[in-house]
Amino acid sequence: MTGKDPTNASGRGVSPIVAGVLARCPRCGRGSLFHNGLMLKPSCDGCGLDYKFIDTGDGPAVFAILILGFVVLGGALFVEFRYEPPVWVHVVLWGIVTPLLAFGLLRFLKAILIALQWVNKAEEGRLAKDDA
Repeated sequence: MTGKDPTNASGRGVSPIVAGVLARCPRCGRGSLFHNGLMLKPSCDGCGLDYKFIDTGDGPAVFAILILGFVVLGGALFVEFRYEPPVWVHVVLWGIVTPLLAFGLLRFLKAILIALQWVNKAEEGRLAKDDA
């Protein structure tokens, strides 16, 4: 470790991957993005960045559904063909594993998309520049 500050000298903030993994502010990398799981805080505790610009929409959910479908179905098929357990084992196993994976994956994907939105200065699309 070089002891280097994770914030970029150019003002672009921390790496979106670092912000996503740690669920931290995309500008300073210190303040948490979420409280109570997936609820977005109003602003950063560290640098005061206002989170009103954030609009991830359904992006994280769509990616999570596709990734979870692949992982859970693959896992269920592997367990079925390898161990041939009774149906109740699948219900209990995947009924517990799926929500846990979904929560972690949604938190990670949402934080990454927020950081990418901030780094790339993404905003609502317009056909013409507003003069107002």
